[in-house]
Amino acid sequence: MHEDKRELTEKELKRKDCFEKFNSEMQQKGYKMKNIIINTQQAKTLCLLIMLPFMALAFWIYYHVNGFDLDCLSLGFVVALIVLILCLTILHELIHGIIWGLFAKKHFHSIDFGIIWSSFSPYCTCSEPLKKWQYFLGVAMPTLVLGHL
Repeated sequence: MHEDKRELTEKELKRKDCFEKFNSEMQQKGYKMKNIIINTQQAKTLCLLIMLPFMALAFWIYYHVNGFDLDCLSLGFVVALIVLILCLTILHELIHGIIWGLFAKKHFHSIDFGIIWSSFSPYCTCSEPLKKWQYFLGVAMPTLVLGHL
């Protein structure tokens, strides 16, 4: 597995230290760690592979219902599309945070948002351990909510 080759921020280093301490405590209690971490490039590739068929299907349906005219691609349309994508990205991360914050013991005090500027990757993270189903629900919820728009 390739790791991101960038310097971690102070907040990221603090989260990493807390995670390593918690991980050590859990291993001393007999738990085993299974590393399922992927880097940002792997995440982007995986997301593209998962979303591409759905995007192609949506475009195909739209094209066959409405047709497609390149004249509609005005500057205003492109700007509106970029603004929409940015807003939906923020909403996507907020949905992760809301779900994980509901389950965390310190609730929203355990949720942190940020952007990895070197790869322009927004993220949401929870500083507390969650049960597997709680974590996966938080992972899936943006798709379940925004997928209906």
